[in-house]
Amino acid sequence: MILCAALSRSSTMFQQLSNSQQRFLRGLSHGLKPLVMVGGKGLTEGVLAELDLALEHHELVKVKVTAEDRGSRDELVAELQSRSGAQLVQRIGHIATLFRRSRERPQITLPR
Repeated sequence: MILCAALSRSSTMFQQLSNSQQRFLRGLSHGLKPLVMVGGKGLTEGVLAELDLALEHHELVKVKVTAEDRGSRDELVAELQSRSGAQLVQRIGHIATLFRRSRERPQITLPR
């Protein structure tokens, strides 16, 4: 129940992606490798700083979350999403794909 509340809260903080935009971003992310990895120490300030830099530079980033069970992975992904201001495009297993438009130089043009 806590996870659902966290996801709904974080998704209302910014405009949600439409289905066509999610499909477009999933296609773009298909060939990407994870740039940020969340390990055994969990979500640290260093990980958040790296994620912020990666999102600002690339806009579309894959993150590998190595948590033991599905519940803790869900919590980490929700926390990554809320603390970075990024939108979750998809999550498959240990890999989450996040999108956040660059503040200085947007590169990806989303379909309507």
